[in-house]
Amino acid sequence: MVLPKVAKIAVEQAALHFDKLYDYYIPESLGKLKRGCRVIVPFGGGNRKRQGIIVGYDVVPDVSKLKPVFSVYDKQPLLSDEMMDLALWMKERTFCSVFDAVRAMLPTGLYLKIKPVYKAASCDKDVIEGLSAQEKAIFECVAGYAEGIDRDRLLTKMGLALDNNLPEQLTGMGVLLRSDDAFRRVGDATIRMVRPTAGGEALSEAVATASCTPKQKKVLDLLAEVGCASIREIGYFCSVTSAVVTALEKKGLVECYDSEILRTPFTQKTKPEIESVLLNDQQQKAFDELYRLYKSGKPTASLLYGVTGSGKTQVYMNLIDRVIKDDKHVIVLVPEISLTPQMLSIFLKRYGSRVAVQHSGLAIGERMDEWKRIKRGEANITIGTRSAVFAPVDNLGLIIMDEEQEHTYKSEASPRYHARDVARYRCAKQNAMLLLTSATPSVETYHAALTGRYDFQKLTSRYGDSRLPEVEVVDMRQQSEAVAGGIISERLKEEIDDTLEQGRQVILLLNRRGFHTFVSCRSCGHVISCPSCSISLTYHRANGRLMCHYCGHSEEPISQCPECSSSKIRYSGLGTQRAEQELEQLFPSASILRMDTDVTMSRFAYENKFSRFAKGEYNLMIGTQMVAKGLDFPNVGLVGVLSADQSLYGGDFRCFENTFALLTQVVGRAGRRDIVGKALIQTFTPENYVIELASQQNYEGFFETEIAARKMMLYPPYTDLFLFGFSGIDEKAVKQATFRFLNMLRNAATNEYKQLPVIVLDPAPAAVARVAGKYRYKLIMKTRNSALMREMTFRLISGFSRAAENKAIAVFVDINPVGIM
Repeated sequence: MVLPKVAKIAVEQAALHFDKLYDYYIPESLGKLKRGCRVIVPFGGGNRKRQGIIVGYDVVPDVSKLKPVFSVYDKQPLLSDEMMDLALWMKERTFCSVFDAVRAMLPTGLYLKIKPVYKAASCDKDVIEGLSAQEKAIFECVAGYAEGIDRDRLLTKMGLALDNNLPEQLTGMGVLLRSDDAFRRVGDATIRMVRPTAGGEALSEAVATASCTPKQKKVLDLLAEVGCASIREIGYFCSVTSAVVTALEKKGLVECYDSEILRTPFTQKTKPEIESVLLNDQQQKAFDELYRLYKSGKPTASLLYGVTGSGKTQVYMNLIDRVIKDDKHVIVLVPEISLTPQMLSIFLKRYGSRVAVQHSGLAIGERMDEWKRIKRGEANITIGTRSAVFAPVDNLGLIIMDEEQEHTYKSEASPRYHARDVARYRCAKQNAMLLLTSATPSVETYHAALTGRYDFQKLTSRYGDSRLPEVEVVDMRQQSEAVAGGIISERLKEEIDDTLEQGRQVILLLNRRGFHTFVSCRSCGHVISCPSCSISLTYHRANGRLMCHYCGHSEEPISQCPECSSSKIRYSGLGTQRAEQELEQLFPSASILRMDTDVTMSRFAYENKFSRFAKGEYNLMIGTQMVAKGLDFPNVGLVGVLSADQSLYGGDFRCFENTFALLTQVVGRAGRRDIVGKALIQTFTPENYVIELASQQNYEGFFETEIAARKMMLYPPYTDLFLFGFSGIDEKAVKQATFRFLNMLRNAATNEYKQLPVIVLDPAPAAVARVAGKYRYKLIMKTRNSALMREMTFRLISGFSRAAENKAIAVFVDINPVGIM
């Protein structure tokens, strides 16, 4: 006896405490459904259509109480078994729903959306006549679409708001019929192709019988020669219109069909040119050891640590050559979109069309088609930001994380995963190698390398004849404010003048965008803040508005205080826009490029602007942290850090680490190749050891000091941090809910889970207590990230979310967050 098969399905939009694999009966009409295929299923009391994905199977003797699968969307699995297992692993590790994990793995263009679709019902004339003028207009509009019209389009055509419920009312009256259909956000790109219906002698006989015109015969001769051609190609080579093809189709001599074409982000094709680079002794030693580890056929992880300009890229490019020669796939991760163009140009020059790219800066259709190329095996190197770690490959050989310390590798929205953890999982499953590279590795990674958890390779000197730049610390307390209002010190101005006179370029770092960073009243002290967030508004000269960098709110600049009506309004603080203006005044002959998110919103902005700087069209660049990392501009002779103190005194325990990394990285942009570079760091606290060690490029010295502090204070890597975040519209309710959760945690940790090591810090408002109209509280727990700890955590947040008194409060968990709210 063959028992009925049941699909275990992860359904979208399921709250975490309700998220599980739901059982659905598979009707015989659907045939065999495969794991990793998306399906449409009824869900909830109203049996509304929901999207789901098949995670597993079961067999049961009785399916009478189970709901059936409505339809299957994918003919072949969208995700492999490995990726489906990864989704389950992410649910357990990051406290997300299974479907949220699946969604993170897919390009946006493949997302499905369930939309209500309306058709006109067969109604008596009396019913139609009894409708109001507006109701009748809606009915007539819907009746004009035999296949139906989706709700949003219908309301837009009628000039109604999207929350208008007239379609639902007409459905209740029996005038309209509603169905819920699945739509993909972006369709496949296709081209109309033509081919003959017969070949050889059969085609000749058909042509003679059908009495074709000379133009039609010309088209058939072309198709007989080439087999198939697009309508555009036929028009070009035969000098005919599409009407000729249509006539041939009606005679049954040709057939037309759609052929998929893949959209590409590459503006021009590049012929591969593999250049052999002679490695120095240190590089060769590191390469030999890394290659030995890769060839072991076991899952391995290694840290390639080297000072800026030491040639880490050359080492792993040689390793990539060996991996792809074994017909294995390589994933190269970069921390920011700004690094992708320069990295991509290097790889395209070396590997050509074997390279695919994945990042959010691509058009939706291009990103989807690049994903298809990877899945089909048409590319064997994937380059991209964090999400590229999910590239759909089954023959993985190597994952490289460049600048592995960067916080952008950690997702701050559900699922809250770190790309490094996902990469380790995938390498373990496919016996591949994980290579982490950096001049300033994270404290946790460097500690893991020193203690033997990772293999460790070091490059201690720059490649070739290039030397580390000379670094000078400028004490801003000793500077006169006569120069540029204090933004540019006299010493830095002198160096910029000298560098520009020598025909070399300058990079300046100011890690804060905008013009003025806050606006206040000098009479009453009131600071102009965002109405939805507890943060001051920043003045932007580019659009002449005050803007919130958290929720996007903007408003006109003010000339009168809203609290006391005083006209003594002061615009204070400095950002990249103000720095750009003052640089224009100080260096009128310089061509200045500003790089921040305000000027890089358009497509190809990073690529075009950095390319123009590399060509020498600009000789002075001012920007935020995007100018500090991983970029290689040979003609840069001077780097200046305008405000080294900005990131040094925040509320996060990683402030010193982040500041040291940022300063070290930006200083490393100077003096590449054979140019002796110089760097100036402006600070009000030159005695701070972080600035002193960064000026010396002394990572080992910084690590020794930082790891001692981490051990004493019990911070990672000696513990794991569990951050519980709470948010809601009512501040008092959020605070009370946070303390209720604290009591739940106390009870669990002192009773059922008393064997777990736990240190809990008192609840507190988030650093920015209100964002987008919601108040935020946090609770931090120091512990060990074990299976038992995750079990306790899941039970706590599930119990909290189920309680009626917490209905208006959202809660999330973030393990080892990059920022403490």
